[in-house]
Amino acid sequence: MFIVPILAAAPGLLEGLLESARQTGEQFGVNWPLFLSNVISFLLVAALLVRFAYRPILDVLEQRRQRIAESLENAEKIKEQLAEAEAKHAEILKRANGEAQKMIAEARASAAALAQTREQAAIAEAEGIIAQAREAIALEHDRMLTDLRREVARLVVDTTGKVTGKVLTAEDQRRLSEEAAREIAA
Repeated sequence: MFIVPILAAAPGLLEGLLESARQTGEQFGVNWPLFLSNVISFLLVAALLVRFAYRPILDVLEQRRQRIAESLENAEKIKEQLAEAEAKHAEILKRANGEAQKMIAEARASAAALAQTREQAAIAEAEGIIAQAREAIALEHDRMLTDLRREVARLVVDTTGKVTGKVLTAEDQRRLSEEAAREIAA
């Protein structure tokens, strides 16, 4: 911008600068048309690389940076979810252990109550068996006493008949049997 008014004001100045540049270039062996074509080629290749290589690479790098940032955020979320899941897992295990202990205690109490009930039933059954045995013994004792009385009465009647040598009447036999029975009962 500043160069254009200066160049317009001094046309001879521009020609002088160009001539000076050409002479300096010739002293150093610069071929200006070749140099300008190389500069144009370089600028063209640089523009193409910026447009078709550098920007896409920068876009890919930006996308990768965003994906990495998203992955890190997702990793943090996953860590938080994992921590929550582990806390829930620990809580569930704690509740399950509590319920298991409660069930075990209930089972033990139930088993103790069942054992006590069975023990009481067994005691009641044993007492019933003992009572039946006592009744059977009492009945057997009574039956044996009755048999003994009859046998003793028969023996007394037979012995008395043999000792006295006379035949006893039914009335005598009855009376002797009653006396023998009274003596046995006493």
